[in-house]
Order: sequence, then structure tokens, then C-alpha cells
Amino acid sequence: MSGPLGLDPETLNSCVQCGLCLPHCPTWRSTGEEARSPRGRIDAMRSVEQGAEPFDAGFAEVIDSCVGCMACETACPSSVEYGRLLEGTRNVLAGTGATVPAWQRRALSLLERPGLLRTGVRMTALAQRLAAALPAQPASLANLPALPIRQEPLRSTGSDVVLLTGCVMDASMRDVHASAVRLLGAAGFGVQVQSDTVADGRCCGALAAHRGLAAMAEGQLGRLAEGLPSGVPVLSDSAGCCAAIHEAAARRGADPLVRDLARRTEDVGAFLFRHVERLPPPPPGPLPVVALAVPCHMRNVLGADVADAVAGLLRRYCDVRSTADDDLCCGAGGSHSVLRPHEASMIRDRKVEALSHTGATVVASANPGCIMSLRSGGVAVSHPVQIIDGVLSGAPVRSGSGSRTTGEGG
Repeated sequence: MSGPLGLDPETLNSCVQCGLCLPHCPTWRSTGEEARSPRGRIDAMRSVEQGAEPFDAGFAEVIDSCVGCMACETACPSSVEYGRLLEGTRNVLAGTGATVPAWQRRALSLLERPGLLRTGVRMTALAQRLAAALPAQPASLANLPALPIRQEPLRSTGSDVVLLTGCVMDASMRDVHASAVRLLGAAGFGVQVQSDTVADGRCCGALAAHRGLAAMAEGQLGRLAEGLPSGVPVLSDSAGCCAAIHEAAARRGADPLVRDLARRTEDVGAFLFRHVERLPPPPPGPLPVVALAVPCHMRNVLGADVADAVAGLLRRYCDVRSTADDDLCCGAGGSHSVLRPHEASMIRDRKVEALSHTGATVVASANPGCIMSLRSGGVAVSHPVQIIDGVLSGAPVRSGSGSRTTGEGG
């Protein structure tokens, strides 16, 4: 008989508590607490499901503290579907109001309102500039990287491929989209930007899904799938969005439109690597030294093949370095770094320390959340397409304001 969480007993009992996931779990590594490990959370789920432990605020806190990086799934020798268990549990918790208050629901519903998002980013950027003159900057602003006040318009160049522009990323990092359009153009592809095809419904539902708001996430992704042109490749320069689309399509009973979208959706770096012979060669001279920080959802959800393809594309134009502990999470985890900044910064600081020993001048990361998390830790970080775009144009490889190079400190 199913308990309060409604989890599949076979999936729940597939964890043998071996502990091989522990070194790969960012919250266990930063706290050393068994409850903050994958097997600890699964044990808590099992206890609640069987009535041995209460379904209370303490349990909600244990589940809510997970970053959702899915590194444990990659490391697990028993192929435990931790993500499926976490998603089901978070959906139940969100339904009770234990983890997602009303203000979070309202904020996530605004992700389909691009005009409001852009206004919000501009207001936050102005507040950052004003706060910089204060003796003590408010913590809520100090934890954010510098945001743009104005962004250049993004226009379609053709219809060979569609570029997902998304919600938060389009409002805060449109320069990444511009670099992607230029690189795709250099490879001979005309690009139809999503904002030219869909007035609203630009969100893939990733942030809502991460918080356990399944119905909201499904609605957002469904509207996105309905609004996109059919029959052409769909490219994403956000690893988190790309992973969310593929995860949603893999669920039982997924919308056929969403499954079709997932079949056509690919990371832009992996797509360019498949067509790398169509790109210009690197200019003569020394290549920039770049440290590669592979986003967790690229490595653990999209798969090693995608991560290797992005690395291969970068190596054509850069001297790419990796850290000794390459699968460390940066602590972004969707909205985790915003809602739990202290815990996220503990995870991020380990990543920053590892990157500081690479000797690189800039870090490459293919996910907006990771870029913002690492920039908030003082690291010079850019998207791979921005770095390659800069190399081909002869521009210096650099990051956003308020960042330092990875060779400093540590």
C-alpha cells in the first residue's frame, strides 16, 4: 500500500545504502551530514513512506536542501533512479505548501512574461549600481553578479535552426544568444530566434520542476512546444533548459509535442561540434587558456557524449584545462543558490578553489545558472560560444564585470 509520498516501492528499495554516491554529493561534501546525502534522503523517504518517521518540516528541510545535480545517479552502481524519487517527493511537498510558499509560485509564474522579466532585471541592475556606492552593500545584491541595464536586440537570420532564448537567460544574458547566432551563421546556418516565433510561453519549466511544481512546469513547457516551428532542429545554449526538456519527455505519459521537441532539441555546442568542419579555423597565435566547468545537468542528464562534444569544440579554439575534481557542483541548482545562498556558497567555494589551480584566464560554462553562481564567487566565466566567438573575432577573452581570473587567489 502506498504511503504519503506515493513512491514506487521497487525504486525506493533499490538503494542498498553502499555509500558510493557520497563523494559525488555536493551537500554531503560541504556538511558531512548523512541526512544531506543521497542515501540519507532515500532512507528518510523510505521511513516516511512506511510510517516510521513523521511527514513534517524536518523531512521537508532534508529534501529541500538537495541541489538536484544528479551526480549520485551517474556514480550509483545499482542505477538507483534518485531523480525520480526526488521529483515525486518534491511534488508532494510542494502540494502541501511545505516547501514552496505563495510568493515563489507567483515569481515562477512570471517567467512567461518576458517584458516583466526584462524590467525586473533592469531595476535590479540599477539597484546594484546604486548600492555599489554604499559603504556596505545589501547581501541580497552582493550575492548576485553584475546584471546588464540594457541589452541589444536579437534578430533572426534565417530558418535552418531555432535558437531557444528562454526566460531568465534572455533577460540577463542575451549576449550569449548573440554569440550563438554569430557562430551558427559562421557555420552557414540561418537562425530563427525563439523570441521572433513565440510572443509568450518562452519558459521550459525547469525552475518550476526543480521546486516540485509539476503542473506549472508541464504547462510552461507545453506552451513552449506549441509555439515553436516544427520539423527543424531546436538549439539551446542553456544546459539546464536542454536537460529539462529531455527529462520531461522521458516521463511516462509525456505530451507527444514535448517528446517531439526533445527529439529535435540539442545543446548548441554539441550541434556546432558535429558541424565543426564548417566553422573557420582558429586565428594564428597562442590560444587562450580556458578552464572547463561542465554543468551538472549536462554531464549527468544530457550525458557524457554531450559534455565531450562541447569540450571538443572548445579545444579547437582554446587551450582547455580541467580541474582534478572535475565533477564538483557549483551550487547553482536552479533556484537553490537564490533560496539557500549560504549552503550554495559553501558548495560554490569548493568549485572556485579547484578552478583557481588551473592557471586559466577564464572559465567556460554552458549554463546560465552556473555562470551566475561562479561570477558571484568572483570568477571570470563565460559561455563557450562567447569564448569562441571572441577568439574568431580577435576580441580579448573576458567575462562580465566584477570577476577575477581563475589564476588569482587559492
